[in-house]
Amino acid sequence: MRLTRRTMLWSAGALPLLAGNLAGNPRFSALAQTALTPSAAGEIPPILFVHGNGDHAALWITTLWRMESNGVPRERMMAISFTNPLARSDDRLEQVNRSSTEDQRRELAEAVKEFKRRTSASRIALVGNSRGGYSIRNYIKNGGAADISHAVLCGVPNHGIYEWDETLGSEFNGRGPFLRGLNEGESEVTPGPAFLTLRSDGMDKYAQTDGRFVGKPGTPTGVTSESPALKGATNLVLGALDHREVAFHPRAFREIYKFIAGKEPSRIEIVPEAEVRLSGLVTDTPGGVVTNRPLSGATVEIYRVSPDTGERSGGPIHSSQTGADGRWGPALVEPSWYLEIVLTSPGSSTTHFYRSPFPRSSDIVNLRAARPLGSADAGAGAVVLMTRPRGYFGLPRDVVLIDGKEPKDVKSGVPTDSVTTLRLAAAEVGRPVVAIFNTERIVARAWPASENRIAVAELTY
Repeated sequence: MRLTRRTMLWSAGALPLLAGNLAGNPRFSALAQTALTPSAAGEIPPILFVHGNGDHAALWITTLWRMESNGVPRERMMAISFTNPLARSDDRLEQVNRSSTEDQRRELAEAVKEFKRRTSASRIALVGNSRGGYSIRNYIKNGGAADISHAVLCGVPNHGIYEWDETLGSEFNGRGPFLRGLNEGESEVTPGPAFLTLRSDGMDKYAQTDGRFVGKPGTPTGVTSESPALKGATNLVLGALDHREVAFHPRAFREIYKFIAGKEPSRIEIVPEAEVRLSGLVTDTPGGVVTNRPLSGATVEIYRVSPDTGERSGGPIHSSQTGADGRWGPALVEPSWYLEIVLTSPGSSTTHFYRSPFPRSSDIVNLRAARPLGSADAGAGAVVLMTRPRGYFGLPRDVVLIDGKEPKDVKSGVPTDSVTTLRLAAAEVGRPVVAIFNTERIVARAWPASENRIAVAELTY
């Protein structure tokens, strides 16, 4: 048992103060919200949120909204988008458009330094999901402990996703030099900051005893569901949540807030704003590799759509083209509007994102073009994806329906899939497609694949 005790891309388009302060600095494009609420040590410290492998700041949107709904000021929060969010296959070897653990540590250190300056805070709190927890621990262990009041590690594979004698160069190998260095000593946490780990009770695909989720079915991984826990930290089990939900689920929000604020949140629900401003970053995927590098020359259009049919209600309510900083917006919408966001970028499929209403403003509505249409899509009149960035589809745990049917490409048991694909015949182009995940319902339209278009019903919750 290891349990012992219980862009940098900021997003600021909707934040006039930060936007003005950061104007002209291409490294910082905007970010992240409780009026200062007393904690055990006084005020809630500023909070910096750190995403996982291949992800970006936008995954923290619902967490930020919940923080704001509990009074945390927007300017007291920030979410980082690492320039190259994907890990190298071997941490020691250069790999185009991928980052090493040292790359991530340096970029996080830069973000911490700038955020502390902006907020005039002596210490800040760090909250990380998955790989993001590695950069947090690496930063704290290697000189950053005095800057950090709290470190919350959500679904972080702190002892690896496997412990094997091969692939020792992988940062995810518990026997490799990176994790052995972080975990050495009687206590596995660095003195100073208060550490909290949040983990699943058996539903995290990267904390499994069998290697089937890392390409080696039947091979013992050497890790267990307890592997995210750390000696010397407060370690909490959140039940049957998946790898991402232990960071982005309302249950996770409660524990993050309580640990940092020193008290229960006053509400879990998101309180809508009267006026909602949206903006974000369009990012590049060179050679199919996801990055958070800004993409210029992309066009973003936004339409209000019917929640029942997905049909547009008139012309675009926003249209803009990205410049060198990759920023789009701001767009002014109402908190009850269902939206279609159309991203057109050079060399990529035109992507039609269908989204539930945005109850609050955000300047990290970051956009990447959907995957290109491939050989599996040959002959399809239209391709519709249903995606869940802040979690996976768990069957039979969840209600998952696309076009009135449970998807066949989502595996049962431990949740592993966050995307499901529907292919329609040419005669069905233009019709509505209903996507349902538990209580969230989005209606997308089927766009013609012959025009290199793809529709995405993107779940927010």
